[in-house]
Amino acid sequence: MKKILLLSDTHSHLDDAILKYVNLADEVWHAGDIGNLLVTDTLQKHKPLRAVFGNIDDAKARLEFPLHNRFMCEGVDVWITHIGGYPGKYNPNIREELQQNPPKLFICGHSHILKVQFDKKLNLLHMNPGACGKSGFHTVKTMLRFVIDGDKIKDLEIIELGSK
Repeated sequence: MKKILLLSDTHSHLDDAILKYVNLADEVWHAGDIGNLLVTDTLQKHKPLRAVFGNIDDAKARLEFPLHNRFMCEGVDVWITHIGGYPGKYNPNIREELQQNPPKLFICGHSHILKVQFDKKLNLLHMNPGACGKSGFHTVKTMLRFVIDGDKIKDLEIIELGSK
C-alpha cells in the first residue's frame, strides 16, 4: 500500500502547507511545470519523487525529468505527462498510444483545473490535481492524495490550500 500526494504546476512555489502533506505521503508525484528545481530538490529530500517536465520548465528540468513517466505502482499502471488533455479531448500527440495501450491511471497537469474523471471508453481513471503554485488563472491552490493498494486506487481526497 502506498499513500500518494499528487501535485502540479508549482511554478517555483513550495511552502510549508504543501510540505505538511508531503510528509504524510509515501511518494510524491509532480505532473510538470515545476519551475525552479529547488522545488523538486526539496521534495526529494522528504519523499521519493516521480515527476515530468512541463511547458514552462527549462533545459535543466528537461534533463532531469522526462516528458512522459510510465511506471507500475503496486499493481497499477500509471502514466504521468504534463499536457495530456482529458477524456474525449486527449492531446493529439499521445491520443493514439493512449488508445492502443491505456494505463489504469492517467495523470496530467497544465490546465490548472482540478479534474478526476473515469474514462469508460479507455477504462482508465484520469486525474489532474489542478495547480498548487501561485502563477496562473486558478484562484485556489489544489492537490490530490490517494492510496494505491495492490491494483486498487482508493481514498481519494482533494486538498485545498487556500487562495493563491
